[in-house]
Parts: sequence; structure tokens; C-alpha cells
Amino acid sequence: MSKILFVTAPYHCWGVQVVGTWPPLHLAYLAGAATETGHEAKIFDAMNKKLSFVEIRQEIESYQPDIVMTLDYLPVTGAISTATVPDALKIMNIAKEINPAIVTLLGGPHPSFMFEEILEDETNLVDYILKGEPEQTLKQLLAAIPEGTAKSVKGIAYREDGKVLTNGNQPHIVDLDSLRPAWHLLDWDDYQYLVEPFGRMASILTSRGCDMDCAFCSQRMFWREDWRCRKPENVIEEMVHLIDTYNIKFFTLIDPYPTKHRDRWELYLDLLIEKQLGVHLLIETRVEDIIRDADILHKYRDAGIIHVYLGAESAEKDVLNSLSKGTSFEQNKQALDLLREAQIITEASFMIGFPTETWDSIENTIESAKYLNPDIAVFPVVTPFPFTPIYKDMKDRIRVWDYSKYNLVTPIVEPYNMTMDEIVQALGKCYMSFYSNKMQEIVDLEDGFKRRYMLSAFVLMMRDHGSNFDFGGDVDVEQMKAKMHALK
Repeated sequence: MSKILFVTAPYHCWGVQVVGTWPPLHLAYLAGAATETGHEAKIFDAMNKKLSFVEIRQEIESYQPDIVMTLDYLPVTGAISTATVPDALKIMNIAKEINPAIVTLLGGPHPSFMFEEILEDETNLVDYILKGEPEQTLKQLLAAIPEGTAKSVKGIAYREDGKVLTNGNQPHIVDLDSLRPAWHLLDWDDYQYLVEPFGRMASILTSRGCDMDCAFCSQRMFWREDWRCRKPENVIEEMVHLIDTYNIKFFTLIDPYPTKHRDRWELYLDLLIEKQLGVHLLIETRVEDIIRDADILHKYRDAGIIHVYLGAESAEKDVLNSLSKGTSFEQNKQALDLLREAQIITEASFMIGFPTETWDSIENTIESAKYLNPDIAVFPVVTPFPFTPIYKDMKDRIRVWDYSKYNLVTPIVEPYNMTMDEIVQALGKCYMSFYSNKMQEIVDLEDGFKRRYMLSAFVLMMRDHGSNFDFGGDVDVEQMKAKMHALK
């Protein structure tokens, strides 16, 4: 039996972490795989505990694990987690400094694609990189390491005689319901949704994979164009367990594409309605699926779905085409209007910072966001992750190579007609222009769930504005914050 310590990187950035703390579901699945095969496991969530490398070192010294594993992990889908790679590698090095005999394992999307870059740098003290879906690979590694046969396991990359070698891919797990997250290893007080009405938050998966072509995302490639799903009945059973055992009030479905098959999705909604679990759900899905489901959006609401995130990305037809979204501006408008009519809170993203960006296109993005009028708008800065299709198209404009900055907030690409500093200013302008316009709409709402929810979210988003955005003096930020607090 081995002792395995699973550690999250102590990484923080403005964005999804502002409104809540999500449990590291991917590590819970891995810990479940370890304990199922008779090993001892512990999860040390430095990210959500807001701890540093000092505490990580102390934990490794105290627990004395045989194996330390981490992922390039950020909350929700994990498709954009490159920013955590430097911290993840530092965890590996700390483990080896403490005890060179500790076996260090690294997984996640970025290491899966960039294993050669990581392992060619001999200062990165990683023994094995687990490529792709990791649970079955981990089980086999845990059996093989004591036998000295680890290098025969499929789905890994490693060094040997100064070369980087890989054993191909592990077959995907056919039955996702056979996986059992180690929920009991999580400190549930750490996981809270900070938006009113507040409460403990759980992340769950109802499916894995995505077969869409979005050029900025790694999901399609990471899952090898494979999409698999769990049985809705088993997902409901898991939710009931989490509610009864850990008093969960909010669930985020971190599937990149939970609604792919309408019949299965509708069955899941019907079961939620039947069970009346009394919890709130947050999901991300595709614009075209919302349009497809126009006749059953009332089921979304009745099932407890309160918040839907959609990727609008751009109003520019050429930009949408370059991103291979497969949707149009008109479809974005239709989907957001349908969700609004169904009384579901909407969130939409609008990318900025493209090589062709200009101040005119920034203004067009702002006006498009106002016109589409989601309840919440986010403005991610386009980030060409090195394993995504847009990377080669933008490589000659990339000016930032520090992966810790690849967080969708920091400009990475220098436009032809704007400076990097101007993109920072534009980001602040996008947020403040949209929300200064949105405030009156919220003021005019009757007091109720939506008004309290949105005001609470806005206050959280504005809380750390100063260290992330340059507002250029166009908006009195402090006055806006004071108004939000007064209304709240």
C-alpha cells in the first residue's frame, strides 16, 4: 500500500474564483481511484484554503507520502488551466527536495499536450506525466511502481537516458458511473458559493468530453473527440448523497457539454423535478442547445437551474468564424432572450485582445454586449494556449511566455494597432461600460431572487477591481461600488 498526497496549486487570479470556491473534483476522482485499489490518499487543497508553498512543504514533511500528485487545475472545466502549471511544477520540486524517493506525478490538459516541453527541462522534477483521462492510468501506475514496471503503463510520459518517452494513450473509461470520487477527503467548509443566497458548493460531472471545434479550447483534443455520459439516475443519486451527507446547496455541472443529447438531458431534468432536491444548479452549455430546448426551458428552471453560461465570444462574423464557434450573433441573441423569458440568469463571455483588435472593435464589443444584454457579462482576454488551434495563427503576436499569466485576464497577444497596456485599459472599459449601464436595470427590478443574486455578484466582481483593471478615469468606480452596497 502506498500513501498518496494530492495537492492543488496555490494559484489565484481574478475571475471564477471571485464568486466562489469549487472543490477539486478531478483530484477527488483520482483519490477515489487510489483508495479503491487499497492505497491511502489525502487531498491537500492549498488553492481553496489560500495557503502557500510554505504550508505545502510542511504538509509533505508531515504526511510523508510515497507519491505526490497534482494537476494543472483551475475550478470548473479545467480547459484553461495552463496558468497553474508553474505552481504545479514547483510542488513537484518541493516534494523531491524533501525526499528524492517520493514519486512525483503530474496530469491535466497542459501536461498531456506539452509533456515534451516539461520533461526536456531537467529542472522540472516530474517522474511521470499522466496524459489524458487519468484514473485508469493512476490505478495501473500504483500497481506497477512497487514492481519496477511503471514505464510499461499506457498513457504516461517519462524520461529515460536523457530522452522523453511516451507509451501512447490509455483507452477511455467506458462506464463513467464506475468512478467514485473520494468526497470524504474534502474539507467541505472550504467550498462556498459566495453569491446570495449563499451556501456550500459541489462540482459534479454528468459527462466527459466535447466534439465541438472551438479553436481556443482544448476539450475536443484532450478527450480525443470522444463524448461519454453518466446515467441521469446515478447523477441524481450522487447529488442526494452530497446533499444528505454534506449539506450541499449549490451544484455546478463542470461538464463542457452536458446538454449534448436532448433525450438524456431531459430525463435528467425530469428526475430533478421529481425529486425536488431544493438546491440550485449552475451550468455551461451551447447556444444552439438552448434554442433547441426552447420548448423545455421551463424544465431547466423547475429543475433548479438558476444560472446558465454561454460563450457569445464576439459580434464580428470573421472573428466567430476564426474561433470555429459554429454559431452566429443572431443565435446568441435568441438564446439569451429565451433564457431571460424562462427567468434564468444568464452569463455570456465576449473575448477581446485579438491581433486585429482596435479601439473601434472594442467599442463594438461593448455595444454588442449591451445589445445582447446578458445578466452578467465577462470579457476574457484571448489566450492562445500552445496546444489549441489558434496558437499557430497568433504565435507571431505572442509577447508573454510566462504560463502563470495565461489566465484570461492578462494580455498575451499584442494587436497590430493597439499596445498591450491599451488592452488592459480596454478590459477595464468593457467591464465598467457594461455594468454602469446594467446597474439601472437592476435597480428597477422588484426585490426578489434575481435582484439580490445579481447585486451580490456585482459586489464580488468589483471587490478586487483595483489590482486587475485600468479604468482610465471614465467611471467613478468607488461611487459605483458604494451604490451597489447601498442597494444590496
